Amino acid sequence: MLLDAPGSALRCADIPVPQPTAGQVLVRVRACGVCRTDLHVVDGELAHPKQPIVPGHEIVGVVTALGSGVERFAIGQRVGIPWLGYTCGVCAYCTSGRENLCDGARFTGYHIDGGYAEYALADARYCFALPDAYGDVAAAPLLCAGLIGYRSLVMAGDAKTLGLYGFGAAAHIVSQVARAQGREVYAYTRPGDRAGQQFALAHGAAWAADAGSAPPALLDAAIIYAPVGSLVVDALRVLRKGGTVVCAGIHMSDIPSFSYDLLWGERSIRSVANLTRRDGEAFLELAPTIPVRTTTQTFPLHEANEALAALRSGQLTGAAVLVPRLPA
Repeated sequence: MLLDAPGSALRCADIPVPQPTAGQVLVRVRACGVCRTDLHVVDGELAHPKQPIVPGHEIVGVVTALGSGVERFAIGQRVGIPWLGYTCGVCAYCTSGRENLCDGARFTGYHIDGGYAEYALADARYCFALPDAYGDVAAAPLLCAGLIGYRSLVMAGDAKTLGLYGFGAAAHIVSQVARAQGREVYAYTRPGDRAGQQFALAHGAAWAADAGSAPPALLDAAIIYAPVGSLVVDALRVLRKGGTVVCAGIHMSDIPSFSYDLLWGERSIRSVANLTRRDGEAFLELAPTIPVRTTTQTFPLHEANEALAALRSGQLTGAAVLVPRLPA
């Protein structure tokens, strides 16, 4: 599925199967998650994407060809391809364990053609081996909702009371990890979303309510997954002194002005930017030990526009996953 320009619908297109060059793997796509970042790319909320672009960066597939020099993977091996697709490896960020901040980074489904397709090319250094405990569809959301969710949870520190704003693909994974770590999770959903609140309670939340509601106890930390700037102010109002609000999305509407007394008391606001390969390795090792279970809704590849529309309107429970029509 091809995006010709931001703001347009995806279209089906016949593209020649690419061939891997040095350091690359060619992957036959078995499943690709539909992430909110894909929606930001399609809706034109992220600047300067490759045009045209094949979106998708929660890719699960099987290696079908190897470029020269690839030793990490073998033909027939299942791999995951995440958002981070390349870094320079030599800048101050890369050499200090912060490759997620590399100014030369390139991202799957944004700068590099992604997984809304039958085949995808990837730099082998930025692919992951996947746990056998997960099938293809179940594994797909782990590759961004899980990875970014895990990084945001680490940024929340040792918070015992944790607020999750926007209970979708990432939050339903993070809530399971947080509960396994002994944290109390309070979930916030769109106003009136009773089904979403029941979904949160079924995935580890001790309490769930409309955004803006007062939680049973002050929050040690809050993680905001919904791209709504006003939620930052909502979270600060119920945040304990010394607490942290973590903004986990790549795009967010403007944060309204607020009184300094909401921030005073050594409260902090910080963002999550992308992921590192170390994040991926740590989370994919951790997930099956909990075990994290993903809730998914599958769509055939040619219904990518419908999957994106469902995500845009808040009609999804859990994560949408596109599945190409594979040969028998």
